[in-house]
Amino acid sequence: MTPRQQILKWFYPLFMGFQKAKGQNKTLASTTKGKPTFAFHQLSATLNNGTVLPFDSLKGKKVLVVNTASNCGYTNQYADLEKLYETNRQNLVVIGFPANDFKEQEKGTDEEIAQFCQVNFGVTFPLVRKSVVVKETGQNEVFQWLTKKERNGWNEQAPTWNFSKYLVNEEGILTHYFEPAVSPMDPEVVKAISA
Repeated sequence: MTPRQQILKWFYPLFMGFQKAKGQNKTLASTTKGKPTFAFHQLSATLNNGTVLPFDSLKGKKVLVVNTASNCGYTNQYADLEKLYETNRQNLVVIGFPANDFKEQEKGTDEEIAQFCQVNFGVTFPLVRKSVVVKETGQNEVFQWLTKKERNGWNEQAPTWNFSKYLVNEEGILTHYFEPAVSPMDPEVVKAISA
């Protein structure tokens, strides 16, 4: 862990409290429960080791998709994401999408990111190859689905920062968007996963 990452790790609880006090812990939830026009389970992602994860293999489980970064104030959420994954492994898959879209906070290679996550946070959930998650040219196909209502049925919200979270249910329907300041272990997240 770099000195910057060690400082961020120490500062994380204060940072989360400050963001919550500012009201930056927004959650969006689908009120229509409408079906997407393009099926989530038709998508796939290339993992950081080069293997392809077909999302049809995720049918019957909830999926929490999170854009991640190694040098962010929210980086300690890796630990909570791993805890959430381990606790709910029977019915949940967490997938991390490393991205360098916000102030150059993910400069590492796929191998460096995987090593950082494993060594510092014990991450065992899937990490995909680093990609673009914001709405611009080259946006990852999964994030195109998550952020375009003509694909997912209702949501237009793109990641506002690293560690934005999208919850897809067992049938491949996007049900929730959680802002970065919402901890993966927040009661609202846990409730949505348990529902």
